[in-house]
Amino acid sequence: MTRALLIIDLQPDFCEGGALPVTGGNAVAAAIASDVAERRQSYSAIVTTQDWHIDPGSHFSASPDFVDSWPVHCVAGTDGAALHPLIREIPVDARFAKGRYTAAYSGFEARELDPSAPFGDENGMLLAPWLAARGITAVDIVGLAADHCVRATALDAAAEGLATTVISPLTAAVSPGMLPEVHDELRASGVTVLSLG
Repeated sequence: MTRALLIIDLQPDFCEGGALPVTGGNAVAAAIASDVAERRQSYSAIVTTQDWHIDPGSHFSASPDFVDSWPVHCVAGTDGAALHPLIREIPVDARFAKGRYTAAYSGFEARELDPSAPFGDENGMLLAPWLAARGITAVDIVGLAADHCVRATALDAAAEGLATTVISPLTAAVSPGMLPEVHDELRASGVTVLSLG
């Protein structure tokens, strides 16, 4: 199998001190950086996804319900939308951005970021064809948040026919109490949920 690592939404706004923090986000960033340093040769490609909101409509709300609407976060071009500093140090093959003008949870809704393209450009390649063009048949998924964007990305990866593994200790959840249910849903869709150690 040709395997890629998908690092999902490891951004300052989703870590402690950010606009929409996930408890444990900074620790997850450190653990991923350490894991990649040890296992880089295991992957044919490493990619990141980022929430990259320009005008996502009702996804942002002054009175969020934390299901379909959220406080303002990951505004494109801001420090909160950048990659976490520890993740920026990882040599990656591509960066993908999602949610420019709408809510987007799955990395498979993301398009490749081209630093030379105009701000807001949506012409980058989608993640699925990018992986297919490189012969990727398996993905390991890590990042934030386990019960939202990691979950959605894993479900879509499995639906794309990729052998999909979520490395649970390299994720953190908005609602940790929901993880058993999320993991059951992932397993029922053919996703392997891996615990390290």
